[in-house]
Amino acid sequence: MTSVVVEVKDLVKDYDGFRALNKVSFNVYEGDIFGLIGPNGAGKTTLFRILATLLIPTSGTATIYGYDVVKDSNEVRKLITYLPEDAGIYRNITAYEYLRLIAKAYYTSSSDVEECVELGVKLLGLGDRIYDKMKTYSKGMRRRVQVVRALMIRPKVAILDEPTVGLDVIYSKGIRDLIKEFSKTYGTTVLISSHNMFEVEGLCNRVALISNGKLIVEGFTEELISKYGVKNLEELFIMFVRGVNA
Repeated sequence: MTSVVVEVKDLVKDYDGFRALNKVSFNVYEGDIFGLIGPNGAGKTTLFRILATLLIPTSGTATIYGYDVVKDSNEVRKLITYLPEDAGIYRNITAYEYLRLIAKAYYTSSSDVEECVELGVKLLGLGDRIYDKMKTYSKGMRRRVQVVRALMIRPKVAILDEPTVGLDVIYSKGIRDLIKEFSKTYGTTVLISSHNMFEVEGLCNRVALISNGKLIVEGFTEELISKYGVKNLEELFIMFVRGVNA
């Protein structure tokens, strides 16, 4: 039986009287590419920041490989990587210099640093443009650098908030393919949020839908589509969100 990697139980997060998360519970299993979907303001980013140890929940618990994200935050950080939706870049250095900076932040051994950089260069696939300053890159290229930065350290769990936000079809597909192949090759469990239902349906084996801070439905993507008699994940999303807000 596949082991539970991420366990969220009755998670609540309040902000000055506003409840951003309302007793959210779900599990993510080893090797999953797990999609968290929901309308703007649903609580997706809040949930991801709690899992990434950047926010403390009001109540409830969340564990990653058995480590509590609050009590054992240092141990959790050794296992995860987190890519926020609004991650920026260093415009005046090259992508190669950036990947080396990231590698040195995670590893002390020179051989480990070199291995990490080598993987990053391979995943990035920019050819000689990796030696150009990142201010010359397109938005798609810059986002790919950030996704590669998150993956090249080979985390146990990758938490990716809107990794293809604002990208065109070609760059979005390239990043989806990268995530899928990386997870398959290295066994990394991935949590991803996205507003693109086509993207989630093609990438994620399991999904959870949240709206107004509450978990609405969760399960295997194909099984949910079949169970509720819809054509695709987009129809399922619209059906449940309209039902919640009716």
